[in-house]
Amino acid sequence: MGRLSGKAALVTGAGQGIGLGIARTFAAEGANLVITGRNAQKLDGVVPELLALGVKVVSCPGDAGSRSDAQRAVKAAIDAFGRLDILVNNAQDVKPGRMLEDTDDEIMKSTVGSGLYGTLYHMQAAFPHFKASGGSIINFGSREGIMGGVGFAAYAATKEAIRGLSRVAAREWGKYGIRINVICPAALSPPAAAFIKDHPDQAEIYRKDLSLGYFGDPEKDIGPAALFLASDDSRYVTGQTINVDGGQVML
Repeated sequence: MGRLSGKAALVTGAGQGIGLGIARTFAAEGANLVITGRNAQKLDGVVPELLALGVKVVSCPGDAGSRSDAQRAVKAAIDAFGRLDILVNNAQDVKPGRMLEDTDDEIMKSTVGSGLYGTLYHMQAAFPHFKASGGSIINFGSREGIMGGVGFAAYAATKEAIRGLSRVAAREWGKYGIRINVICPAALSPPAAAFIKDHPDQAEIYRKDLSLGYFGDPEKDIGPAALFLASDDSRYVTGQTINVDGGQVML
């Protein structure tokens, strides 16, 4: 307990799924939180349970793909806590099941905007504060990018771009004590659960790929991996992709 005591974390897309699971894990370990997302009602709904874990929580609704909203979220952390130690770029639009030949500009803009641009904007907004004292940035990739999942052109391209961005940042910002790593998860977030419901045949293929035999839980399975990357336990780890996926992808 208390591995993040005294630290402040910003988690995007924290109103549900993996973002919420990570927020819960961080709060249980003592981190004060700024949680963001486009749905203010969802954010407000989870604030009481996070506060009950004995930490301070600021809800800052906004669009991850907006540079000004990213800047506002970082400012909220500095204003509330006087510091920012951890950034988790989890927010991501996804529209699965769209074949490459049918992938249009609207899908590309929403997917790349929320994921790649959102990650970039939050990293750039947080950089001046991390530059002064170091910190950990956790970005999110996907098996769909690594494997090239059918029907995931925009999503796969976005997630691989995020991995490339993360490696560049790890090299450029390491001298400031800033660590940047990527998690590729397999967890039953609401979008994943909806996809499984709508595509049972594809879901069974995914399930057979899971060496451990089950889809992960956002808090119990993804949260601890994020905690490792956020804490001093990973002080010598940067530029890495960790597949927290029950054995779907083995590199």
